[in-house]
Amino acid sequence: MARVYVSSVIPATIDQVWDRTRDFNGLANWHPAMRESRIEDGRPADQVGCIRNFKLQTGETIRERLLGLSDYDNSCTYAILESPMPVTNYRATLSLLPVTLGDRCFAQWSAEFECAPTDLDAVTKRLTHDVFQSGFDALKRHFGG
Repeated sequence: MARVYVSSVIPATIDQVWDRTRDFNGLANWHPAMRESRIEDGRPADQVGCIRNFKLQTGETIRERLLGLSDYDNSCTYAILESPMPVTNYRATLSLLPVTLGDRCFAQWSAEFECAPTDLDAVTKRLTHDVFQSGFDALKRHFGG
């Protein structure tokens, strides 16, 4: 199983960053690669098991199921159901931790997945740069960093 991990320090309190990232349907509101999103079947966006269906700026569609959402741990875990990326058994977690010095928080985003060895480098690069780091960079810009 392959693993990707990216971390960053966001120049805002954990509460501010969690407020921005908590909404499972809100990814299009803060991530530059996302165009639009909806939760299927009219379910609440914080209900474990709900499915978000979103379009990327490229027009590609991704469907993901919410596996866990914790306000206590400031974390969200989800699985990809359908994606243009050649991955299977994809499970990712975005989580936040407070930085005790100043109004900052430590953000980490990780994923485990399976893919063909010939696709591993391209998938790893796309997740690392286009998804995880791009999202963290957008949060930093939003909070003035």
